[in-house]
Amino acid sequence: MLILGIESSCDETGIALYSTDAGGALLSHALHSQILMHREYGGVVPELASRDHIRRVVPLLRKALADSGRTLSEVGAIAYTQGPGLAGALLVGAAFAEGLAASLGIPTVPVHHLEGHLLSPLLSSRPPRFPFIALLVSGGHSQLMRVTGVGEYQLLGETLDDAAGEAFDKTAKLLGLPYPGGPALADLAERGQPDMVKFPRPMLKSGDLNFSFSGLKTAVLTKVREIGSPDEQQRADIARGFQDAIVEVLVKKSMRAVKESGLKRLVVAGGVGANRELRRQLDALAANAGISVFYPELEFCTDNGAMIALAGALRMLSGVSSKPAGAFAVRPRWPLADITG
Repeated sequence: MLILGIESSCDETGIALYSTDAGGALLSHALHSQILMHREYGGVVPELASRDHIRRVVPLLRKALADSGRTLSEVGAIAYTQGPGLAGALLVGAAFAEGLAASLGIPTVPVHHLEGHLLSPLLSSRPPRFPFIALLVSGGHSQLMRVTGVGEYQLLGETLDDAAGEAFDKTAKLLGLPYPGGPALADLAERGQPDMVKFPRPMLKSGDLNFSFSGLKTAVLTKVREIGSPDEQQRADIARGFQDAIVEVLVKKSMRAVKESGLKRLVVAGGVGANRELRRQLDALAANAGISVFYPELEFCTDNGAMIALAGALRMLSGVSSKPAGAFAVRPRWPLADITG
């Protein structure tokens, strides 16, 4: 079966085609990022995001079809992001998906955005096998989960306030870096000197697997005010100290989760999962402990239609969920625990 995936939860419009034949394969994917449009405002403007999704979805669909060599009549189901995300942006993708599915007489599969990220490493050339521990670090979420199968997710720990991605973006803004702040801060940190600026490691010794990063952001603000007007090297040192603090917490809590589970596989997914220092430290520690670490390809770390098409395909194959096209609702706030089997 050919599955069409549609992602429109925030500031990327993603379309992809995934075939379930012969073990499954991603046939094509097309993506448009709104970064340049939102950079002028220092962050995502929801109304502008929604309008841009409307402009992009049809041209991207045509491109994905052309790249795959397939036709719309061959599509057997449409998966789309139902939530969480920006309400208006979600409505664009959901309305388009449901209307197109109704016209074709095929079912739809509403997909949880975080489930897409969680399963995205399965698209890589070296996919993990179930079960595994997953560190999910996307824009507004930092969670550790035990993943037994599609729809079988056990929450082990999560952020109590700011997620890692939010902390990166807010700290980048404090340092005068452009939107999106996370990648810019990571690049700046590479020019910083290790241990020149030390920040606290929040909840590192809390005895559980939860996270908290809002205090770390406040520590950066205090340091910037203490210096006054940091020069370029001081900004790089602050960025390095901040990144080192977050990475240490993420790495040690992830390794603890793996150890407590008795499993030997760790999956890292979401935008922060592309961070080079995070990958370097996880790979080093995991190798010493005999643990295999799996990541999505870099192009699938941020929001994309491929992960939605994959999640929809896996849900249909496992019989977890699909429905006739028609009435629909988006879910801007939607705990991942609500979709567990």
